[in-house]
Amino acid sequence: LRRVFDSEVTISSVVHLAGLKAVGESVEKPHIYYDNNVLGSINLCNVMAEYDCKSLVFSSSATVYGDARSCPIKESHHLSATSPYGRSKLIIEEMLRDTCAADEDWGVVILRYFNPVGAHPSGVLGEDPKGIPNNLMPYIAKVATGKREFLSVFGNDYPTRDGTGVRDYLHIMDLSRGHVSAIDKLEGEGFKGAEAFNLGTGTGISVLEMVDAFRAASQQPIPFKFEER
Repeated sequence: LRRVFDSEVTISSVVHLAGLKAVGESVEKPHIYYDNNVLGSINLCNVMAEYDCKSLVFSSSATVYGDARSCPIKESHHLSATSPYGRSKLIIEEMLRDTCAADEDWGVVILRYFNPVGAHPSGVLGEDPKGIPNNLMPYIAKVATGKREFLSVFGNDYPTRDGTGVRDYLHIMDLSRGHVSAIDKLEGEGFKGAEAFNLGTGTGISVLEMVDAFRAASQQPIPFKFEER
C-alpha cells in the first residue's frame, strides 16, 4: 500500500472493493474473513491516514440487514448479520463510523450492494468464476454455455409469485455509476462523516424470472431442476 501511495500518482480518494465474499465459506472459515476483510480494512485506513488521504468509498453489502423485516429495505433498517461474512462487513462499517467520529477530516460513503449481476457491454469484463459458481447469474451462464448440465433451484414453495426465491438484482454498470456518484459526493461536495447508501433497484426478481430473462436474451435453453431448500 505504501508503495502505491509513494508513486507519482496523487491519491485523493480510495474505493475499497477488496474482500472475501462467499457466505458459505465464511461459515466454514470465519477467521479468514475477519483477518482478510476486517484487518485488511484497518491496515488500509492506517496507511491512508499516514498519507493524509481521508476520503473513502467502502463496498459493503445488504447482508448487514440480516433477515430483513420490511421491503423495500431502507438504510435506517435495523442492522444485524447472519454469517461471518456479514459480520465482517458490519464490523468494518462500525469501525469507519468510529474513525469519522474521532477525526472530522474523514469522509466515508458506505455502499450497501444488493445483488450485482451482468457484465460490461463490451463483454471484456464480467463474471466467470472457476469451479462451481456461488451466485445465480454466473451459474445460469455456465448452464447456457454447456459447462453445467442444469441449474438447481432450491425451493419452489416460497410465498412469491412463482414459488422461487426473490432477490433485488442490480446491473454492474449501474453499480459502477453509484461509485462515481459517491466520489462526486466526497470530492465535489466535500462530504465529511460517514453515511450509508443502498445500491439496488427496489424491485425483486425471482429465480425463474431470471432464468426466463436469460433464456430470452441468449436464445439458449436453461434446463433446471427443483431441489429441497
